[in-house]
Amino acid sequence: MKHFALIGAAGYIAPRHLKAIKDTNGNLIAALDKFDSVGIMDSYFPNADFFVEFERFDRHLEKLKYEKGIQLDYTSICTPNYLHDAHIRMALRVGSDAICEKPLVLNPWNIDALSKIEENTGQRIWNILQLRVHPSIIALKKKIEEGPKGKIYDIDLTYLTSRGHWYYTSWKGDAQKSGGIATNIGVHFYDMLSWIFGGVKSNKVHIHEHDRAAGMLELERANVRWFLSINEDLLPNEAKEKGQRTYRSITVENEELEFSGGFTDLHTASYENIMNGTGYGIEETRQAISIVHDIRHARPIGLTNDYHPLAKETVMNHPFSTR
Repeated sequence: MKHFALIGAAGYIAPRHLKAIKDTNGNLIAALDKFDSVGIMDSYFPNADFFVEFERFDRHLEKLKYEKGIQLDYTSICTPNYLHDAHIRMALRVGSDAICEKPLVLNPWNIDALSKIEENTGQRIWNILQLRVHPSIIALKKKIEEGPKGKIYDIDLTYLTSRGHWYYTSWKGDAQKSGGIATNIGVHFYDMLSWIFGGVKSNKVHIHEHDRAAGMLELERANVRWFLSINEDLLPNEAKEKGQRTYRSITVENEELEFSGGFTDLHTASYENIMNGTGYGIEETRQAISIVHDIRHARPIGLTNDYHPLAKETVMNHPFSTR
C-alpha cells in the first residue's frame, strides 16, 4: 500500500484524486487546505489527518517519517495553478513523488528548474493528462498514425463552459494566478491535440478578452481553429435549449469527435499508470505549457486569414475591443 498526502482537499478537482487514490488501494495519511469544507473526505479517507496550516502539515509529515517510520510515497496537488510550482518542490523535498493537476506550471522555464530538482532528489514529477487515457482520444491517435502519411488535418476546437460572477473574484479570474482563459480551460485540449498531431509550427491569436479567446494553432499535421469562452451568452442555441451550461466540440475534417462520455475513471487510469511507472512526466507537459504561455503573451491580430467562425460573431457583438 502506497502512502499519499493531498494538498488542496477542498477544491473542485480533489474528489477525483481521492477516488483515484482509493481505487488504486492507496492510503491517504494527510491532507491540507486553508478551507475546511472537506466533508468529502469521509467518503474516502475519514482517518486521514487534516490541516489548514501549511507549516503544521509539513511538520506532521516529517514527524511521521522520523518518529514513526512512515515514508510518504506520493503527494497529490490540487491547488490553484500559480501554487503548483511551490507545492511540487515541497513534495519532492519531503521525499515523495508529486502528482500534479494541469497545468503543471505557468511558464516553460519553470519546467527547467523543476527538472533540476527532480534530478537532485531522485523523485519524479507526474502530471495528470487525462485526455491522453480517454479511449476515444487514444483511438483518434491510432487512426492518425495509421492514416495517410503527410496529410494535414483541419480541426475546429470549440469549448464554452459558463462561469458566474464568482469566477472573477476567485484566483481563476486573475491571469497572474490562473494563466488566463487559455491556460485555465484550454491547456488539456492543446496537450491532447499536440500529442496527436505533433509540434507547433505557428501560434496566432485572433482575439483575447477576459471571457473569450480565439486563434489558429498550426501543428505539424493539423491546422487548429480554436475558440474558448466562459460567457454563457455565447452558448449555441442547441445547448441553451437543453439547459446546458457547457458546450464542447472538436471536429476533425468536419467529422465530430465523440468523447463526451468515458470521463468517470480517467484520473484512476492516470494514477494506475503513474504507480506502474508509465505515467506522464515533466517533459511531456512542456509543449502545452509553451502553447498557453505564448497565447497569454501574444498580441491579438484581429480577424485575419483563417479564423474560428465564432470569433467573428463575438467581435461583432462584443462591447470590448481586442487586446
